[in-house]
Amino acid sequence: MPCVNVIHPGFARTLRALTVALLFCVVAQTASAEISRFVGQYTGSAVVSDSDGSEIPRDMSVTIKETKKGFSVKWTTTTYKTRDRIKETTFEINFVPTDRDGVFAAAMKRNVFGHEAQLDPMQGEPYVWARIDDETLTVFSLFVNDSGGYEMQQFDRTLAAGGLDLKFTRTANGKETRTTEVFLEEK
Repeated sequence: MPCVNVIHPGFARTLRALTVALLFCVVAQTASAEISRFVGQYTGSAVVSDSDGSEIPRDMSVTIKETKKGFSVKWTTTTYKTRDRIKETTFEINFVPTDRDGVFAAAMKRNVFGHEAQLDPMQGEPYVWARIDDETLTVFSLFVNDSGGYEMQQFDRTLAAGGLDLKFTRTANGKETRTTEVFLEEK
């Protein structure tokens, strides 16, 4: 009589659930190991050059920390337009691992099921993601304007002795409109 293997459906579901949980743990541990090198608080000052040649002094800070599901990046830029006009802008974004090694999705809102989700660039919201490539943590932001054009911002934060080297680039419709490089000292 032939031997027939029958797996109980409940056991099969449990086995699938355990496999998914194990894969999630492996991905989370890998993400934690990757981001741990960047965790810290960093500050610096720079002069930002616009495409029109004007230069604007700025103070910058960034805090990178691990979260339960991934990591967060919080950065503040203080722009000194004139002696009396100072503008401070702060952003904070949580990132979670994807199934791509070293690539992280922004978790900027919750969908109808309560899961973290990306914003919608077709609604004027930024589409944001991050990657870790060797010694560099890069955050990308893509904006689609009302006429269908785009703006891309790229923040490369590269590990350096005593802090991070920051290179910021903004491109609009294929043309570089702003760039700056600055060393951010670890506090």
